[in-house]
Amino acid sequence: MKNFTNRLVFITGGSSGIGLAAAREFLSYGARVLLISRNENKLKGAVGQLVSVMGVEIKDRINTCSLDITKNAEVKKILSNQVKKIGIPDLLVNCAGMAYPDYFEQISFENYDKTMSTNITGTWNVLSALVPFMLKGSHIVNTSSIGGFIGVFGFTAYSASKFAVMGMSEALRAELKPRGIRISVLCPPDTDTPGMVEENRTKPEETHAVSGNVKLMSPEKVAEALIKGIKKNKFIIIPGLMGKFSFLMKRLFPSLVFAIMDSDVDKIKKTRENKKQ
Repeated sequence: MKNFTNRLVFITGGSSGIGLAAAREFLSYGARVLLISRNENKLKGAVGQLVSVMGVEIKDRINTCSLDITKNAEVKKILSNQVKKIGIPDLLVNCAGMAYPDYFEQISFENYDKTMSTNITGTWNVLSALVPFMLKGSHIVNTSSIGGFIGVFGFTAYSASKFAVMGMSEALRAELKPRGIRISVLCPPDTDTPGMVEENRTKPEETHAVSGNVKLMSPEKVAEALIKGIKKNKFIIIPGLMGKFSFLMKRLFPSLVFAIMDSDVDKIKKTRENKKQ
């Protein structure tokens, strides 16, 4: 898909972060968007941001939908109604997600369950509601992460969910290819979003040390990479050179990747020990 003019794009997590940046990018190419998020006030704010930046004329190409993607029955009912109301999506971009980094023993089951429910079950729910409607030539993008192919200290719950997104997307790619529906997986590095601010509240020192090797990326740059990846029909879309390098290193030299991360973690341990002395 290389032309987005008048294409209808459904975006979960569309009220902020990568989802909102993606909406702006698609709108700039002439697409219509449906922003999906739980919070109605945030959705109104997102529309206001888009209109203030891009002009009031784009308002007619923006629709919103308040929805909790973790609730299967609600997702099927509301999204089927949206299809009847505004049409079948040409593109579906699953951006809704969350992370609660911490030491494994300090992550409660409730936070683990919330992470899995949002990142993998929520994605499954949206796909199961919309895939039956989607037509030949349409495109689906599921959002994983660098943490979806490299398990990082402090991200046991998050990486579990994002590895699952990768596996589900690979299987779904094979199933939908005969129907002419394409699948991509977006794997952004750490991105400057409201979610990142929340992550940093619980992120262990070791996680900061390991992830500090990858430069923080803007949502706008991630959205630009997303568009380029869709146009090139890439299965795995990795924004930024460092992210691509990390992917290749993990595939070709996994032991070296582990050694580098272990070294970062060990430095934190030694610093702590020196402070105690």
